[in-house]
Amino acid sequence: MTRRPVAQVIDTVQTLEGGGFPVRRPFPVAQLLQFDPFLLFDHLGPVTWGPGQGIGAPDHPHRGFETVTYLLSGEMQHKDSAGRSGTLRAGDVQWMTAGRGVVHSEMPTPEFQRSGGIMHGFQLWVNLPAKDKMMPPRYQDIPAAQIPEAMSADGKVKVRVIAGSALGKHAVIEVRTPIIYLHYTLRAGGETAQDIPADYNAMVYVIRGAAAVGDPQRDVREGQAALLGPGASVQLAAKTDTDVLVLAGVPLNEPVARHGPFVMNTAEEIQQAIRDYREGRMGQIA
Repeated sequence: MTRRPVAQVIDTVQTLEGGGFPVRRPFPVAQLLQFDPFLLFDHLGPVTWGPGQGIGAPDHPHRGFETVTYLLSGEMQHKDSAGRSGTLRAGDVQWMTAGRGVVHSEMPTPEFQRSGGIMHGFQLWVNLPAKDKMMPPRYQDIPAAQIPEAMSADGKVKVRVIAGSALGKHAVIEVRTPIIYLHYTLRAGGETAQDIPADYNAMVYVIRGAAAVGDPQRDVREGQAALLGPGASVQLAAKTDTDVLVLAGVPLNEPVARHGPFVMNTAEEIQQAIRDYREGRMGQIA
């Protein structure tokens, strides 16, 4: 089996999102504007908020893609224009397919605002193929206890399977665009090889610590993303305790027109999305 090399290492750009919370962003940035089928990846925090200081993302629309929110610590409350709501806690995942359009908000829960604490998590935007861009919105809320986990025989490698499969475990999430989303925790001396279909684009993002990625090995440290070259698997190894995300997906190879929270295939479709939002056809949060 051909192992993928590291083709490029991307440094994250620090910026503010939503109501002003800090994120580290490996794409889209000047070094990497497009990573088909993914549109954006933000690493929130970890940031410590005092009581009443928590910041989220107030009411905003989406159309034409999916958002995947994965929380490591803290609490976020979701509400949308269809009357749906839910709470994300440590280890939970929310997979929102915006489809034809929805207005939603992502804010710290009242409990978190009262006590304060550490907010830490990720949001990934996954593009939808043209045939699915106007599908009805839907949600998949997966509590931490339902996310499959596996451990290597030596106990040095653990994986949480958000999408795809690893170490014999398969994700419970249904995807429209085929992707892999894995959270690996490697103890010092741990190593593993993760299968990735040859036709997928793939990267490894280091959450903490430092990983030796690819064949030949290349050191990638916290806050960096390693873009992978061709092959059918990726080698991961750690000299110190390390957490990484493996992100991979089959490219759509379709035109991308994007404007803020709208991602379609043509400029005309973007203009229609803007009109639909302004004229209230995506609804509003009660």
